[in-house]
Amino acid sequence: MLPKEFDIIVKTFQGLEEVLARELTDLGANNIEIQRRAVRCTVDKALLYKANFWLRTASRVLIPIATFKAETHDQIYDAVKAIEWNKYMTLENTFAIDSTVYSDHFHHSQFVTYRVKDAIVDYFQDQYQQRPSVDAKQPDIYLNLHIAQQTCTLSLDSSGESLHKRGYRSDQTEAPLNEALAAGMILLSGWHGECDFIDPMCGSGTLLIEAALIALNIAPGVYRHQFGFERWINFDEELFNNIYNDDSQERPFAHHIYGSDQSLRATRIAEENIKSAGLSKYIQVETKPMENWQKPQEKSLILFNPPYGERLLTEDLLELYSTMGKTLKHTFAGNAAWVISSNLECLDHMGLRPNQRVKLLNGALPCEFRHYELFAGKRNDFLAENANAQE
Repeated sequence: MLPKEFDIIVKTFQGLEEVLARELTDLGANNIEIQRRAVRCTVDKALLYKANFWLRTASRVLIPIATFKAETHDQIYDAVKAIEWNKYMTLENTFAIDSTVYSDHFHHSQFVTYRVKDAIVDYFQDQYQQRPSVDAKQPDIYLNLHIAQQTCTLSLDSSGESLHKRGYRSDQTEAPLNEALAAGMILLSGWHGECDFIDPMCGSGTLLIEAALIALNIAPGVYRHQFGFERWINFDEELFNNIYNDDSQERPFAHHIYGSDQSLRATRIAEENIKSAGLSKYIQVETKPMENWQKPQEKSLILFNPPYGERLLTEDLLELYSTMGKTLKHTFAGNAAWVISSNLECLDHMGLRPNQRVKLLNGALPCEFRHYELFAGKRNDFLAENANAQE
């Protein structure tokens, strides 16, 4: 079904492409090429399994099996039917197709999907006088069709359900942070467990859990019930079991992870999710507003995802961000903080000057992820002191 080495396209979220490229490099992938919301690279079967199991910032791992030009639905049908489908599936396998279309020639992704489905079932009908079945909910074979103008790429989806759905959540608050985005934010900050980690607006605990997984170097795929490749006709169960059961990469964590939220419901959900992930030993959660924090006794990274304004009045939101800025400056002086928000006016209202700004996408919301070096007193004195220390 697959050659010894082959190309994959790993999908991610806007702003995390370079982080994902570093992850793939660390896994041992070759020919790394950063694309828009994706990274292309070369792997073997073991690395394909590892990519699904280990990547923190990926959403899907795709294997292109055909790339062709098409301007009509019939041309798509002919190209798909020409593929040797018995290399990838049998009559007993169910399948489903996900189509993404950016084209002046095709306006309805659903109709494109129907034509791909027709081509596959007609291939088997002509070969064996029988037809495989479509199962939109739990197929054996996930297929992905991407159309950019006339260029069509049909891929096997080795992941199945999106990789950001780790499997540790027992419950969630409204609009929880995507797990892959949470991990990407932590990796962008440069934190790998070298000091304490604090999320003073933790919601359902996603940042806390992802931080613990990074600090302990636990694979995010350990909670998943199944990956798409496990239903393939050439699935190597022994190879994947060796990858799944290899805990040699895990490491001790000598610091602490702290979270809080002013909502009792949120902290209870966070505690349940942390317990579900088996990480209660490493994460402590309290119910309290951010301004009630005391100065950390140990060096800490503060990283959080405050409300953006969907459910708060503007005046209340500006006051919240002003309080956040004061708390960071006075309570967390001497540490570093990262804050994400889609509300740039509110971020500016914090009264802190960011050292770095990273553009990210949280769902459909364009956001800035801002880094602050927190210091007591005047900024110029802080910069001068740092310059003298480096001389």
